[in-house]
Amino acid sequence: MKTAALLLVCAALAWPQVATEANKNYTTKEGRDGVARTLDNPNRDKTQKPEEIIELMHIRPGMTVADIGTGTGYMLPFLSKAVEGGKVIGEDIAPDFLDRARARVSSDKLTNADLILGTETDPKLPAHAVDIALVLDVYHHFNYPAKMLANIAHGLKPHAHLVIVDFYKKDMPNHVRLDRDEVAREVESNGFRLIATTEHTGNKQYMLTFEKR
Repeated sequence: MKTAALLLVCAALAWPQVATEANKNYTTKEGRDGVARTLDNPNRDKTQKPEEIIELMHIRPGMTVADIGTGTGYMLPFLSKAVEGGKVIGEDIAPDFLDRARARVSSDKLTNADLILGTETDPKLPAHAVDIALVLDVYHHFNYPAKMLANIAHGLKPHAHLVIVDFYKKDMPNHVRLDRDEVAREVESNGFRLIATTEHTGNKQYMLTFEKR
């Protein structure tokens, strides 16, 4: 019994939750409803500039693209159009967010979009099936980044791309865990190679593009 207890303690220490502060508003239904209203803000296009993100991702028709942490599915219509003839996968760990994303898929008739319920450590992507994985405004919410990155990599095709768009820490010091260059180093230490950095996208953010090793 003592050995088993020690193993559990060691496991907990080995995989600490690193985004507790960033995830405070996601722990209750009321909190997620508030987040959803922000995600669905009709003025979001003006600041997020989704078309610019799509252009910088270099999506080609026929690709399979995954939106990790899709939330209410904000990016799904843009991705669905960009992959013409391809497939979009929207993943999230909150069933109520996926219900909202499902309503968007239905109302916008996104016939090439599928939704997946993932976990904090695994987005449950089909193995070796994805050309590009997008992590938009979500990386700083990863509680277990090493495990998530390993499982995202498992869902990517050889030499496929991981695209992270996130906030600068200086603008959100109590919310964002790592600066841009620290994110790059963390991702590179978990099976990826940085191939492009864009200083500013919409919403005063940066974009990092990685290739799966």
